[in-house]
Amino acid sequence: MTLKGRLGLETARIPHADRHGLLWLEHGILKVKDGTLRFVAARSSTLDAGSYDIPFQMVSCVLLAPGTTISHDALRLLARHGTGLVVVGESGVRLYASMPFGPDESALARRQTELWSDPAARRHVARRMYAMRLGELLPNADIAVLRGIEGARMKEMYKRLAEQFGLQWKGRRYDRGRPEAADDLNQAINHAASAVQGAAMVAVAATGTIPQLGFIHEDSGRSFALDIADLFRDDTTLPVAFKGVGAGREDPGRALEGLVRSIACEAFRNQHLIPRMIDRIKELFSGDDSGGDS
Repeated sequence: MTLKGRLGLETARIPHADRHGLLWLEHGILKVKDGTLRFVAARSSTLDAGSYDIPFQMVSCVLLAPGTTISHDALRLLARHGTGLVVVGESGVRLYASMPFGPDESALARRQTELWSDPAARRHVARRMYAMRLGELLPNADIAVLRGIEGARMKEMYKRLAEQFGLQWKGRRYDRGRPEAADDLNQAINHAASAVQGAAMVAVAATGTIPQLGFIHEDSGRSFALDIADLFRDDTTLPVAFKGVGAGREDPGRALEGLVRSIACEAFRNQHLIPRMIDRIKELFSGDDSGGDS
């Protein structure tokens, strides 16, 4: 479907609220032919081989996965119509680059900035994030207390997953200067966390929110993406990591990082992870989050 013809609709800008979200493309060439965007695809897990016209005016963001090439003319056309472009790893496990286009309004970014700049509202959003993970909005506004509660629950989760996959858990230990010195489980958790953080960066880029303005994380240039990634630590990051180590015991010749990333890719597809992250971002910044530490 394309918007082209004597009425001049090829220059129309469709509001993002009326568009269809994300379009995933892998293993092919994205170019312009006869004034429209065309994807010439090799056979992949998502598309049969062939040539596809891309309804770029009706898509909020195009995700380019491995095996893709894009022409300068295609970049020009996407930019002209405000269609976002994000270059990602397989199934969104990494974000490599993105065009600074996305939503045609700044409501989410402005709301994020408003909440982040007010200490009381900022604490309230942080509490809501913990509530999403812990299943309840705890009355204590002290983030240190919430971190302690979360930490205790995480220890129990590590033990449960270790029992589930028949693995020995010796505790969360990680030396940033010597990551390879960690045991397999700790390394797998790091690999899985990196993959989920890549998906969160895609969600942040697609929503036009500001990665630097986190509510729990503070120092990183990706603080808000780290906040969003942590919302999926329990049901995505840790199961992927433990499953990866379990699978590695059955296939000892395969590198652990590649194995974890492969399992993460499957989980991301099955769980529709990036769309769910986008929904969580919208949920966080909807309604009245302006205060209340009670």
